[in-house]
Amino acid sequence: MEFETIEALRDRHPAWRLLRADTAPLILGFLGSHFVEGNQGATPAVRLISALDDYLYGINAASTQPRFPRSPQDYLDTWSQPDSGWLRRFYPSRSDEVHYDATAEFEKAYGWVTGLRARAFVGTESRLHTVVDLLRQIVHGTEPDPDTRIAVLRRQRDELDRRIAEAEAGNIELLGDTAVRDRYQQFARTARELLADFREVEENFRQLDRAARERIASWEGSKGELLAELVASRSDISGSDQGSSFQAFYDFLLSEARQDELGDLLTRVQSLAPIDADRRLGSIHHDWSEAAERTQQTVRQISEQLRRFLDDQVWLENRRVLELVRSIEAAALACRENPPAEGLTVDLPGLPIMLPFERPLYDARPATRVDSMLAPADAEDLDLSALFGQSFVDQSRLAQNIRAVLPERSSTLLSEIVELYPVTQGAAEIIGYLSLAEVDLAVALDETEETIIDYADPDGRSRRARLPKVTVTRT
Repeated sequence: MEFETIEALRDRHPAWRLLRADTAPLILGFLGSHFVEGNQGATPAVRLISALDDYLYGINAASTQPRFPRSPQDYLDTWSQPDSGWLRRFYPSRSDEVHYDATAEFEKAYGWVTGLRARAFVGTESRLHTVVDLLRQIVHGTEPDPDTRIAVLRRQRDELDRRIAEAEAGNIELLGDTAVRDRYQQFARTARELLADFREVEENFRQLDRAARERIASWEGSKGELLAELVASRSDISGSDQGSSFQAFYDFLLSEARQDELGDLLTRVQSLAPIDADRRLGSIHHDWSEAAERTQQTVRQISEQLRRFLDDQVWLENRRVLELVRSIEAAALACRENPPAEGLTVDLPGLPIMLPFERPLYDARPATRVDSMLAPADAEDLDLSALFGQSFVDQSRLAQNIRAVLPERSSTLLSEIVELYPVTQGAAEIIGYLSLAEVDLAVALDETEETIIDYADPDGRSRRARLPKVTVTRT
């Protein structure tokens, strides 16, 4: 990089300005723990102010003089100024409350600062293997010669056959503790970098959405030409290298089988003895899903702009139609006052006229007397066993069963919950699961698949319920 480029970055780039700011430790510490470490998206102003107030109290209470005497709202307003660029302040669609979100520039500054910490172990072997594997994928994936491709695949097959033979003979080569720590360190770094990249991708898509809004606001041509241009820009986003790569990653995360595989691999890796496991990485695939969904929502906003533009155009056209109708009515009234010389000839000798008093008046109907008193019945013995034999299904207990099995931001099948907590109150308990109305729990039915649940009714008889596939999600 040349001197002028570096000097311009120092003066204009928000990440560099953040590192030069006097309150940089406060900004990096609070926003980093909330947005980056906590993987939070857009946060309402009330909740972010409350969190910053608690954070400031913990810092100021440790010294005799307050180190940061300003109010939390003042700090957030300063950090979200255009000349700062560390926080994005905006109103989400269909919401009248201000929200804040960290910018991609802040994410870069925070990642650089966290990389300054000394590392007790720096692995190089796994990265070398990764580089070689990537080079192989590039070279072999772009090879057009079928013979060369077949030769490569056969070498890979021979290597797999050799490993299978060694494993069958009992010669299994295990990774050492150093190799395990080396690969885990690279995995942890790559996993965190993915989350940081999502915020930058979201910002790039947001700039494209902003350009579409500006194009709509300043358009003076026909509606068809603008729609063609906006649809083309939406296609360009999906077909670009960034859009294609993101869509492939998003489709990979949407696969239930991939999610299960990732969860199983993370659980097994986190339990290895040589690794000082990071607790956050145990559910990193859920963080990826949330970050990808926020990015996908930004892409959907461009499609919403198309729909909103069409709605506005329809409203304007309807308004024009009403104006034309009113002009016709005004012309008709003017003709009534000043009829033209040549009028219309009516064949009828006259027009039928009906006076108001010729219409029948309202006839009030007499009130009907209702005797609701019943004669007392003779006392008789009634069978009340059906009333006392009712059973009550405690839905709060069912919700606690789900929370005990299911961690936050995850989902599972109802059949798996029933295996851990067997049904004891018959079909009524199964219906209780399906009708749960808790804030943090959602029950979804998939009619394309079927689930069979075996249970025992209150009388001890075996029963079988045939249901659609039931998925329980905890937000």
